[in-house]
Amino acid sequence: MIPQIKIEDYNYNLPDERIAKYPLPERDSSKLLRYGDGNVDEYIFKDLPSLLPEGSLMIFNDTKVVPARLHFQRETGANIEIFCLEPADPVEYNTSFAATEHCRWKCVIGNAKRWKGEPLKLYNPVSDPVVSAMNLTATLVERNGETGIVELAWKDGNPFSSVLETCGTVPIPPYLNRETEVIDAERYQTLYAKIRGSVAAPTAGLHFTQRVLDALDAKGIDREYVCLHVGAGTFLPVKSSNVAEHPMHKEPFAITLELLKKIRNHEGKLIAVGTTSVRTLESLYYVGVSCIEKGKPEEVGQWVPYEREYSYSLDEALDAIIEYLEMNNLKELKVGTKIIIVPGFKFKLVDILITNFHQPESTLILLISAFVGGDWKTIYDYAMGHDFRFLSYGDSSLLYRK
Repeated sequence: MIPQIKIEDYNYNLPDERIAKYPLPERDSSKLLRYGDGNVDEYIFKDLPSLLPEGSLMIFNDTKVVPARLHFQRETGANIEIFCLEPADPVEYNTSFAATEHCRWKCVIGNAKRWKGEPLKLYNPVSDPVVSAMNLTATLVERNGETGIVELAWKDGNPFSSVLETCGTVPIPPYLNRETEVIDAERYQTLYAKIRGSVAAPTAGLHFTQRVLDALDAKGIDREYVCLHVGAGTFLPVKSSNVAEHPMHKEPFAITLELLKKIRNHEGKLIAVGTTSVRTLESLYYVGVSCIEKGKPEEVGQWVPYEREYSYSLDEALDAIIEYLEMNNLKELKVGTKIIIVPGFKFKLVDILITNFHQPESTLILLISAFVGGDWKTIYDYAMGHDFRFLSYGDSSLLYRK
């Protein structure tokens, strides 16, 4: 049964001055709130390894933020911003990034009403010769309100990934209320980012330094990676009062066969770095159910976890995915998820969560509440009363599942 939840019950007062507009000089010098069984205390993020149980398996999201914001200009002088969300043709990320002449992307179009659909030239105010040589143009293929399919074409034979690196800017969150700056290219990216495709950073990972990663290794904590490409929907507020009416966006994720086997056989605690890692890991059970019942992995629908009781064990679900991949000679599971994690969700995999402090009335607050058994206000009241910094560039928390 779909839970009936009022989003206003997940509101709190977040003054603008508590939103961290810039990162701290050192990634691991941010504050770290620890919560477990109703108790809250605080540390510095570099203390993290000493707080975790030995023999744990820690899962990171190694997606990489692409400079997906492009600024074009009409002949009238009107500026049109095109924010690339996901590839439309070719639909596979790597194939689209490798394209050398043109590709089509689903985009958010800023100032959309001013664009009549004619080809636009990239805005190049300083006449950068490298940018000029690319001769990047945008043509509107179809429009759906503020979004649409845009064809991007260029001349110099570079792959589209290079075009974005040269012509695009990092899409920092809108609530920072500032333009992208040089510092964001480095700091709005995790140290271990690897696979291009996100338009928002998995921000829990922004605090990790090589010093912290080395200390985790020394503590005997196993580190592994999944990849979920974070979509712009991560910034979308819940507009309906009833959460049941909020549509979740699909995000693609990938996890290797080798890691699936490791999770299946792991006996210690499973630690997720960030809500994106939680959504990936908790989606696995329902992918396994589709393998058991339909013989193949299928996209996880938004409300699938709540629609009925499931009798399969976690081991049975993971075994079904592993068997499917092995029978089809596949080294990796690639599938999409729309899963929404709200109070009432039954966690199957994740024991400990590392995450930042999230926006009021967001789906991420719902996830936190589900994880800590409804005790999210205790955590946020403490953070607000003890000078913690909020949102993407803010401080961190270490939460134990209730």
